[in-house]
Amino acid sequence: MSSNRKSVAALVRRPDNIGLALLYVFTVVALLGFATFGLNPGLLAQMPESAEFYAISFLFFAQTQIWLAFAVLALFLVMFARWKWLTAFVAVYLISLGSELAGTTVGLPFGEYAYTAALGAKWFGHVPYLIPLSWFFMALPSYALARAAFPNKVVNRVLMGSLILLAWDLALDPAMSKATAYWVWAEPGTYYGMPWLNLFGWYVTGLALMGALTLLKADEWVARLPVGWLAAFYGANLLLPVGMSVAAGMWGAVAATVIVLAATTAFGIARSRESARFTDRVVAA
Repeated sequence: MSSNRKSVAALVRRPDNIGLALLYVFTVVALLGFATFGLNPGLLAQMPESAEFYAISFLFFAQTQIWLAFAVLALFLVMFARWKWLTAFVAVYLISLGSELAGTTVGLPFGEYAYTAALGAKWFGHVPYLIPLSWFFMALPSYALARAAFPNKVVNRVLMGSLILLAWDLALDPAMSKATAYWVWAEPGTYYGMPWLNLFGWYVTGLALMGALTLLKADEWVARLPVGWLAAFYGANLLLPVGMSVAAGMWGAVAATVIVLAATTAFGIARSRESARFTDRVVAA
């Protein structure tokens, strides 16, 4: 019993777990602020002093959440993989930046859209510096989760990893461009204001990111990462858009996210069990 208590205490004190808990707390506070004031502008009208505070918070929480999530993941990666992840980070940052620049200039592969000033300074006046950071800190856990399901099947892993990444956007885009205005679409689409082309663009960009991680042999250090922690980290970042979608009554976005994640999880578990049974048969033979 004593050894179990020590193990639990060690887990609680681990810096990456403290950072992850802080990320969850920060996200819940942001959601409470959005649900209280963001969806009830009448309250701000009744309290002029709160209106200015909320205007600052609207920028602060969005930008800080991205920085905080990246910092927590970076700490985790340094603890378990030292600095081996930096090459993958640079590659993912540049690929996602290129994809976003194409989207915000020529309308491909996502459709025509533009970022507002809410996410801070931008590359070439189009893409906030923070956006490729968010691609990285969600692409990596998506890849790791897909790898856990398909440790020996690279193509399946790439396809599934991109789908896990896409599931995030099913709630993210409605929350950030419909419920709020961190980016705006040139022509409103049928899925909570965004065009269906955006989902295609996300999946294709996801394929490029998963492919890059594979070609860069990220498996050599991803194999050292606790998958459970990465799943919890993915959940922390999913919580914000899903929570905003719930607060805004966009239940279709919530349902779409849950369905895609449930399907990929069920498929991944089934494939993992099948692989384990195959290994057992080989060993027994």
